[in-house]
Amino acid sequence: MFARSIRIPLARATLRTAPVARFSALSVRFGGHHEAKVSQGPGAAAGTIPTDLDQSTGLERAELLGKMQGKDIFDLAPLEVHVRGTKANPTVINSRDPIRYVGCTGVPGETHEVNWLLIDQTHEFDRCDQCGNVYKWTAYEADENFPGDKGHHH
Repeated sequence: MFARSIRIPLARATLRTAPVARFSALSVRFGGHHEAKVSQGPGAAAGTIPTDLDQSTGLERAELLGKMQGKDIFDLAPLEVHVRGTKANPTVINSRDPIRYVGCTGVPGETHEVNWLLIDQTHEFDRCDQCGNVYKWTAYEADENFPGDKGHHH
């Protein structure tokens, strides 16, 4: 009886794997890789309520710092197009990403329903198939407040 009561817990204990120390070789392998600058506020003093600027991080902080300098880092304003873009003089679309979606409503004014276009950096030009307006992708100039514009690219 005693042997039977010991056998099951003993078998379970021997089936368990021994704990293994966890480690990573990535820090050694990529040791020459520089650290990205942390974009965060100083935080609030003890006993006070933090402001958005005190506690914001990342893109939110970049947006707040840009607004303090009078910049709209995400360029959310509608694009005003008064002249139809041509291959010689295209409508320029600034972007930080390799592609950007643009809603064309026609030139001049709203001459057709919104036609969504994919403006791609690998294309020489992109054209609206309804009004013929020509668009060209161009890169934004680097902005020190925008986290991705510090020359840190993979």
